Amino acid sequence: YFAASRSETIEGLTAVNHELRPAGVMLFGLLGDRVVLEKQFRYPLDAYVYELPAGLIEKGESLTDAAKREAFEETGLHFEPLSSGAFSRPFYMSPGMTDEACATIFGRFSGEPTSIHEEPDEDIHVVLADREECRRILKEELVSITCAYQLMHFVGADDPFAFLSQDPEEKRQK
Repeated sequence: YFAASRSETIEGLTAVNHELRPAGVMLFGLLGDRVVLEKQFRYPLDAYVYELPAGLIEKGESLTDAAKREAFEETGLHFEPLSSGAFSRPFYMSPGMTDEACATIFGRFSGEPTSIHEEPDEDIHVVLADREECRRILKEELVSITCAYQLMHFVGADDPFAFLSQDPEEKRQK
């Protein structure tokens, strides 16, 4: 059985230490009334895939700092997190294949999109999609499953952030 991991040591494997630690962050956010997406070339598929902005957390970096940095590097936009509570805890990406976990940070974007900050091996196109464009993307395009679920929620919700006010952790803190 083969599995992939971002761990650099045997001790870092979830199968060994049984710890749920996020390797990366994924951002779900709006710029005005449009969701910020990326259409990114993915070598394993030899194709462009719609995804949410995302990236790896650097050593010692908080989830929100990683989200802000990745947003700027991949989209040129500024990102202001709305919540980092219980809904932003890490979840496994594809547990049948990898021990990688990722935390989703929800927020709002500002600025003008640009690709000038992306890494040389990245091929990312920023897409600002309204609900109708999201419906089209879901019907016709290659989309990562994590992005697809968020887009399904976006097209069906008047306020895609309403569930954040129902965060039990944040209610306890108030």
